[in-house]
Amino acid sequence: MAGDGEIVKIGLLGRGTVGGAFADLVAERADAIATLTGKRPQVSGVLTSSTGDYDEILADADVIVELIGGLEPARDYVARALAAGKPVISANKALISTYGEQLFAASDDSGAPLLFEAAVAGVIPAIRVIEESLAGAHIDRVHGIVNGTTNYILTEMARNGLSYAEALGQAQALGYAEADPTADVGGGDAAAKMAILARLAFGVDVTLDQVTYEGIENITAADIAYAREFDLVLKLVGTAERINGGVSVRVFPAFLYPSHPLASVHGSFNAVTVESPSITEITMSGPGAGGIQTASAVLGDLVSILNDTPRVRGDGAPVEIVKDVESAFYLHLEVEDRPGVLAEIASALGDQDVSVRNFAQRTESAEGGSGQGTDEAARLVMVTHRTLESKFSAAVDQIAELSFVKAEPRVIRVIEEEFVD
Repeated sequence: MAGDGEIVKIGLLGRGTVGGAFADLVAERADAIATLTGKRPQVSGVLTSSTGDYDEILADADVIVELIGGLEPARDYVARALAAGKPVISANKALISTYGEQLFAASDDSGAPLLFEAAVAGVIPAIRVIEESLAGAHIDRVHGIVNGTTNYILTEMARNGLSYAEALGQAQALGYAEADPTADVGGGDAAAKMAILARLAFGVDVTLDQVTYEGIENITAADIAYAREFDLVLKLVGTAERINGGVSVRVFPAFLYPSHPLASVHGSFNAVTVESPSITEITMSGPGAGGIQTASAVLGDLVSILNDTPRVRGDGAPVEIVKDVESAFYLHLEVEDRPGVLAEIASALGDQDVSVRNFAQRTESAEGGSGQGTDEAARLVMVTHRTLESKFSAAVDQIAELSFVKAEPRVIRVIEEEFVD
């Protein structure tokens, strides 16, 4: 019967947007979960900034769900719950990416599981797939769009020609971006998620401070317009991959060719692609983090605990973090329109063995129109073939020092994989 089932008490830490949605889902789905697992979840205590006592909630709960965010007191609460042998579910990407090793050790010591599907990519079951479905696969690379705010902004800039500021304002008005969007648009949110995915995919110890990341604050409508000429789409991409015995984990704006599986992920949606010799490539996509989406992922972890589903996790071995990796690049230059400019730029690129795949030039007068003459400025836009970042950076530094360069060169990475069948 729907009313049957052993009661499992849940101590809920935090009842904001996600916590409130989770509490509602537990009440709504309790009958179905009891039928599926033989156990009925019930929120037995709630801790907020103004109500509840953690010690009392912990003593009474069978499972702790941490949705308060931040590092402290979340770390203390989670560590104490694990030490007490209580399973913990968290949606706290900052906590897991910063103190993961400490908390995993506490989980191993007590045997109490620590689950955190909701910490990465909203409702997409990326962690569950990596830990369970692909536990026996040798994963070479995980990359994806793991921040819905930035994906929405870049989509609106491309679709409707909005400036970055206009698209950000629209995202804030719709609730996709916080009043202070720094963690999202600066790449920090995505970096924390990629640290978690790298740790799980490769079984190595990767923390947030080892992830190289940059955001989308400096992207312009002109970048997107020029890229369209080269048939490219702009996304904020997180990548974790094995390179020469080490691991590289980074987040950066990147242009993709249309046949890339991430190129068609628009709006606030997220997507994660996993590559392995045994599976080639799989891509999971769905709504990014929001109240109901995150709460749904938390509920999925709860069902795993009630079903006693085993989770496989790497041993967190030390690993070399590789910083100098190969990439193709988009390079945007504003220069004086005079003879010899292209030759000197080509020479600087050639000195570092950088070759050009695509090239475009636009000429503008001082008044903003088009014409001919030595008082005009030229915009040179090119896409290179793959080269080491160190070599490309050296070439750009050399170009920036040339007397005819009128503004700081603009650089965006390009992912060349086209995934053509």
